[in-house]
Amino acid sequence: GNDGINTVLPLDQYSNIMNVRSNVAIAENKVLKLNGTNATGLHPAMTELRAMYDSGKVSIVQSVGYPNPDFSHFRSTDIWLTASDSNQFLSSGWMGRYLDLKFPDYPTDYPNTEHPDPPAIQIGAMVSTALQGHSHSLGMSITDPTSFYQFVTGTVDPAPATPAGHELTYVRLVAQQTQAYSAVVKNAANKASNLSTLYPTAGQNTLADQLKIVAQLIAGGLKTQVYMVSLGGFDTHSAQVVAGATETGNHATLLSRISVAVNAFQDDLQKLGVADRVLGMTFSEFGRRIISNASLGTDHGTAAPMFLFGSKVNGGIYGTNPIIPSSPTVNDNIPMQYDFRSIYTTVLKNWFGVSDTELSQTMLKDFPLVNFVSPANPSCAMPRWSLF
Repeated sequence: GNDGINTVLPLDQYSNIMNVRSNVAIAENKVLKLNGTNATGLHPAMTELRAMYDSGKVSIVQSVGYPNPDFSHFRSTDIWLTASDSNQFLSSGWMGRYLDLKFPDYPTDYPNTEHPDPPAIQIGAMVSTALQGHSHSLGMSITDPTSFYQFVTGTVDPAPATPAGHELTYVRLVAQQTQAYSAVVKNAANKASNLSTLYPTAGQNTLADQLKIVAQLIAGGLKTQVYMVSLGGFDTHSAQVVAGATETGNHATLLSRISVAVNAFQDDLQKLGVADRVLGMTFSEFGRRIISNASLGTDHGTAAPMFLFGSKVNGGIYGTNPIIPSSPTVNDNIPMQYDFRSIYTTVLKNWFGVSDTELSQTMLKDFPLVNFVSPANPSCAMPRWSLF
């Protein structure tokens, strides 16, 4: 639930911002202005991301959300991960449905000669619903590729011919498959080393720690095309800022971690020679209210900006600054400009080059494209990776 108003700041709305959220608003003279515009800037903690934007490696999509928004963390997260309507309940994730098409009958007979690598990887202890296919999850979670699971056996132990036995057989198949994948994951990790010196010391920035693993696996030749990482702590109902120094505080710390981690990751990809084939995307389940609260914080809201980054993005700002009314109520929110599913659709269509038929099966309905990345060259056989 990231506060988009204090992340991508509408400088042309500043008098109204100070009227409605003066206790959390960033001082105008501290905002990082972006090349090519005097109307929009970034939080002062995001110096690295501002430099990436100024060099054309960041696209900012304004006011991303969905119709009839839900203010529950759990439900809104489900909506973003499954790409459902707000009144629709899906058990499959948007990326899982796409991977279902690329890996038919998964996990049976995987890994194989044609597909030796895992379809998707999440860095962490759990696999996101976004990677859930119609019947099975197509993601695997890892925390450290060099100390990942060891091989135990190449066979699946027999189980009773009962409903419970069939479930046990499936669990054992997945365990065996995970052990098999561990070999290719560790092999990729051993083939490449991080080259960027911009990463913080291990343990100081968990997002950077995760991105180091992703960069290492990509450079090591792992053909997994989808990676997910995460950073929590954005539910800033209180202590979002420090009183009298609003450019500091919990929100500033989180945005700095993103800025530092993404910049180090991009620098690493460049030095490793794979930057042109990696697209990154940030998302959060909702934004925050226009009006701040009395606890130096902000409450659950609706639309918020998204960042797309990489050497192949069409850098710039997509959409217009949100309009901040002079006298909003506590229930007023940022109106949506872009449905988040348009962002997903563009990633699938332009970055992964999926067909219209595949797009329909994945996104379930049509959404307009946003030109933050140009269509993939169909003659290019080199794989592309996406990081969410």
